Amino acid sequence: MLRQGEAWFALSSAGHEALAAIAEALEEQDFLFPHYRDRSLVMARGMSVEDVARDLMAKADSSSAGRNMASHFSHRPGNVFSIASPTASQCLPAAGVAWAAARRNEQSVVICSLGEASTRQGEFFESLAFAVQNTLPVVFLVADNGYGISTPTSGTSPTDLGMLPSERLVFLDGADPEAVLETGRVAVATARSGGGPTVLWCRLDRLEPHSSSDDHRRYRSAEELASLRDPVTRYTEVLTAEGVVTAAEVARLQERFADEVERTFHRVAAEPAADPKGVHQHVFGPAPETVEPVPPSGGTVGAAVNRALSGGLAHDPDMLVFGEDVADPKGGVFGFTKGLGTDRVVNSPLAEATIVGVAVGLAAAGMRPVVELQFVDFVGPAWNQIAAQLSTLRWRTVSEWQCPVVMYAPWGAYLPGGGIWHSQSNESLFTHVPGLQVAVPSTPEDVEVTFAQAFAGHDPTLLLLPKHLLRLNREPAARPVPAHGARTVVSGTDVTVVTWGNGVEIATGAAAELDREGVSVEVIDLRWLVPWDRGAVAASVHSTGRLVVVQEDVRTSSFGAGLLADITGSDDEFYALLAPPRLVSRDDLHVPFHPQLERVVLPSADDVVTAIRSVLS
Repeated sequence: MLRQGEAWFALSSAGHEALAAIAEALEEQDFLFPHYRDRSLVMARGMSVEDVARDLMAKADSSSAGRNMASHFSHRPGNVFSIASPTASQCLPAAGVAWAAARRNEQSVVICSLGEASTRQGEFFESLAFAVQNTLPVVFLVADNGYGISTPTSGTSPTDLGMLPSERLVFLDGADPEAVLETGRVAVATARSGGGPTVLWCRLDRLEPHSSSDDHRRYRSAEELASLRDPVTRYTEVLTAEGVVTAAEVARLQERFADEVERTFHRVAAEPAADPKGVHQHVFGPAPETVEPVPPSGGTVGAAVNRALSGGLAHDPDMLVFGEDVADPKGGVFGFTKGLGTDRVVNSPLAEATIVGVAVGLAAAGMRPVVELQFVDFVGPAWNQIAAQLSTLRWRTVSEWQCPVVMYAPWGAYLPGGGIWHSQSNESLFTHVPGLQVAVPSTPEDVEVTFAQAFAGHDPTLLLLPKHLLRLNREPAARPVPAHGARTVVSGTDVTVVTWGNGVEIATGAAAELDREGVSVEVIDLRWLVPWDRGAVAASVHSTGRLVVVQEDVRTSSFGAGLLADITGSDDEFYALLAPPRLVSRDDLHVPFHPQLERVVLPSADDVVTAIRSVLS
């Protein structure tokens, strides 16, 4: 199909076929997190030849409607989880699904399949550690074909380096389906009976190049290529020698299957590709029912987080809060979870990738995970899971799999002594990722209503909590606070100031100063950045004719810069402007540790006043 121009890329499974035998040990409720060479194994879990052909040619009726790469299998009816390209990124979600089964006392087993080169990824070790720690029903099926693309893995794999627990490790001939089934049955039974994880290290050969873009003759000798073991040929010879089948029967089967497969592939080639007009669908799921406005409460943002989590746990028995130090007696370093007192508030290891990756699996299994990142500054180790798994899962499977994870994290500066790694306001990193909702609540009522809306939703949501505002005591809001839309903090007629988070306090301070000079400033708190209330901003700009955006983040490629580009890129708003808009922002600098240096770097009310005077003149 590649040579005929019907496909663009392919990954061969030749040499890995015997691994399909482990499917005989599985039951309907079990899950498979496959490797991209597991074509035979995913077919053993229910994918048909038509499914494989549609996957290769990215047809409309493929599991991804042409969105995911070929050999990135997904088959919801067989509990085959969708593949993402970053190697080993499936391991932590697999552990999450296994944890969900263990917590619910379900008799489900998870097979997590990967190549031996991928076992050098840290997420493999994190998932294995989490599985051992919690005695999870997961089997790691490692296909060791000796190569990571073109690099031999001998001497570099965790087994060669003696880094895997011997009591959990079993070596076997991965080219022998009898050995795979026999050993797999033991590992699956051990997992199902509460014995915890096993690593099945399967030695086999990769018969063809890494991909259709590779030529393994450049790095493998002719002698090596001639010595490779074909599991299909070998097992056919075994069955023929034992009299199970005759050579004539084998020949007839080969001819019949070759004809069926060729006819199927050509029939699928004539099927339509997905309609390009639909490519914008499934980034997010259907809009959830809007939660009721939150009555005025006042108090502190920190206490509001605690109330929101308490209410969510009481309302939804499938909700689980997971993060570093969140369980009592500590209740989180900011006290968000203190006193919640339930076995559904669980301490995580000090591993952000584990926190988010396991949550992806919990959500895929139907639970409602809520995870605390101790500081948003430490999100780096979790970035792979956020960008590769959590935010893409719905879109890449056209909503067959969903990921309603709620994440929250303390965020921002204006709290002296934080320095580079405790003061980041990096919201633009997250608003840049399609499929992730982002909110920055700045009042107790906003906190409660955005948490409630996130809990009611069907998509991953990140709530960024301004640290500077966590302990400030607030008077109750003047009226109930709705879940959606921007909030007009101060009404005005001369200039519109749009901001969020800590910027709200700065902007209102500037507005109060200018009000004494007779300048009427309208301050809008966006609250939600994805999706942002463009309508409210546009209406205010049409009213005032002037726009200033205030953010704490750095200037280049920031959310504020994108907002200005959006507004000025529209004829309706551009021609309503009486002056060029302004962006008040931190320069492209890190936040320093000393309070005096921090004040110099961060935007101030004086900076906002200067910007407002600029657009007025």
